[in-house]
Amino acid sequence: MHTPIIYLKGVSTSRAELLKKELGLKTYSDLINFFPNRYIDRSRFFKTNELHANNSEVQIIGQITALNSVKQKRGSRLVAKFSDEFGSVELVWFQGAKWLVDKLKLKTTYVLFGKITVFNGKFTITHPELELLSDYKKSLRTAMQPVYPSTELLGKKGVSNRVIFKMMQSLFLEVKGRLTETLSDEILEQLHLVSKNKALFNIHFPQSQDDLSKAQFRLKFEEFYYIQLQLIRKNMLHKTKFKSFKFEKVGAYFNNFYKNNLAFELTNAQKRVLKEIRNDLNTGAQMNRLLQGDVGSGKTIVALLSMLIALDNDFQTALIAPTTILASQHYISFTELLKDTNIKVALLTGSVKTKVRRIIHEDLENGELHILIGTHAILEDKVKFKNLGLAIIDEQHRFGVAQRAKMWLKNDLPPHILVMTATPIPRTLAMSVYGDLDISVIDELPPGRKEIQTVHRYDKNRLAVFKFLKDEIAKGRQIYIVYPLIQESEAMDYKDLMDGYESISRDFPRPEYQISIVHGKMKPEAKAFEMERFVKGETQIMVATTVIEVGVNIPNASVMVIESAERFGLSQLHQLRGRVGRGAKQSYCILMSSFKLSADAKLRLKTMVETNDGFKIAEVDLKLRGPGNLMGTQQSGVLNLKIGDVIVDSEILKLAREYAKKTLKNDMNLERQGNSRIKKTYLQISRNHGVWSNIS
Repeated sequence: MHTPIIYLKGVSTSRAELLKKELGLKTYSDLINFFPNRYIDRSRFFKTNELHANNSEVQIIGQITALNSVKQKRGSRLVAKFSDEFGSVELVWFQGAKWLVDKLKLKTTYVLFGKITVFNGKFTITHPELELLSDYKKSLRTAMQPVYPSTELLGKKGVSNRVIFKMMQSLFLEVKGRLTETLSDEILEQLHLVSKNKALFNIHFPQSQDDLSKAQFRLKFEEFYYIQLQLIRKNMLHKTKFKSFKFEKVGAYFNNFYKNNLAFELTNAQKRVLKEIRNDLNTGAQMNRLLQGDVGSGKTIVALLSMLIALDNDFQTALIAPTTILASQHYISFTELLKDTNIKVALLTGSVKTKVRRIIHEDLENGELHILIGTHAILEDKVKFKNLGLAIIDEQHRFGVAQRAKMWLKNDLPPHILVMTATPIPRTLAMSVYGDLDISVIDELPPGRKEIQTVHRYDKNRLAVFKFLKDEIAKGRQIYIVYPLIQESEAMDYKDLMDGYESISRDFPRPEYQISIVHGKMKPEAKAFEMERFVKGETQIMVATTVIEVGVNIPNASVMVIESAERFGLSQLHQLRGRVGRGAKQSYCILMSSFKLSADAKLRLKTMVETNDGFKIAEVDLKLRGPGNLMGTQQSGVLNLKIGDVIVDSEILKLAREYAKKTLKNDMNLERQGNSRIKKTYLQISRNHGVWSNIS
């Protein structure tokens, strides 16, 4: 099956190059696993007196009874009369007329296939497919014609769907009987799966919908099964291969804080997650856990309590955030929470002065510094710890694998890794993208939190919205107003930040109202100054771009206004909304938009109004954007699926994961006789595609 595609009948050197470049097809194996994306039902043959002007595709047996070349402004078109015993249709070719005149035979029986239209009162088929009835009977035939993915260049170079179908026929005639089974007899019997041979034949040449459905189920299951097998086995190997520090005790740091400094009761979800983390830290294997929790679910306190367990075992900890704002916010929160303890916390970002930086480096190396919070600056080689035991990475999707790997090099033994995200990941996607990690989910909000009320308003409602904002400010609350752009774009008529700032300044004049402005083009000091004014309550309104998407925690801010909300993705809208609702008072999110909304934009805004549940929002987002776009380019490579779809086939994915777990639980190294086929296929896949990085 590793034979180059150039050895296949009908594939020239240039065509082989084209198929490699456009579709990535290099070998027989690539071609046989190149699956159709839809099918056309060709089970029925029409008579010419049964045709209707409904633009549908039809199949007719008949003969060409007349053939004429008609001159036109540029070149000529070929017109033919195609007849059966009940009547005739007109066939037209606008391209390749000269070549076709010599090729087509009169009074010879053909199978015709094409789309019917009506022109000048006649049934017409433009550029039909024609095949001699004698060839049709000899070829591998299917009642449902496969339609393969293609590209514009392939079409231009004459590699049509029919050409690919003929290549597939040649391939199956050549490799008949050489296709080996890849699943164990046990799995095939338990799930009543068709054989690999039958599945591949029926995916390309299905004789019925039932044959096709069985083939699709078998091949989707297999694809998911081997992905899950790799991910789960990688997780199991990680636990045996990568040793880390064993945190055996929970001592004074943890217990004193829990009893004396924790001002609220943990939710059941937080307690469950903390227990999962504690179990990991006590095994001697490196923890590699993903902590998922919706905005405001209390991930930070779980992170801090995990750090205290590390301190109780005489280890230092680090928390890395993607932005200075988020790192500073964590630092403020931790300092406040730990103010009555002797735990030393420091902040390290790119803007920290050299003198302060030097002190931090010294305190880290001699062990005086317990917790270091910072940005990418922590990853620099010159930042050395005395004994780093736990590294927490916040909003981990913003860090590349190479950056995360640097945390491993801070010690002889790698530290335990906890990666956190406030972006809810749908379960099916988490199983595929993060299937090698242990996953913890905080799925309940702290008690007393009021649900944020979300409304959608149009630009014409602006005066009423401003009146509402003034009423909230009069109650002593603060407001966020977020814009998608920093400067006006000629191509789009969306509100830009500077224009918005001027407009708000007119409606909320000084000295009665004070306004902060924050955006990505400001210098860090200026940004920090404006943020500080808002935090202290010196300004009532913050006009900003999405730099405030994560990490800003101001309980007194009760309203989030999102301008041109149709410009934002669901995940961003949900994150922005999460900046309010952090205090005990009722909070609001107002989505402002123009009347011109696409169907997707309407669905996004409707979803935001209807639910505050991040996981439901993530499911809608997954359907709208697809897995690749949702995860970004770094992780989407995991999901280059040939036939499966994590959204549509979520039940098959869950079944495949269950069976992969069962296989590995009983036979981690796939050494049993019954798993010999699975082992062979697994090794082949691992060799060809590799298993993804060890680092989260």
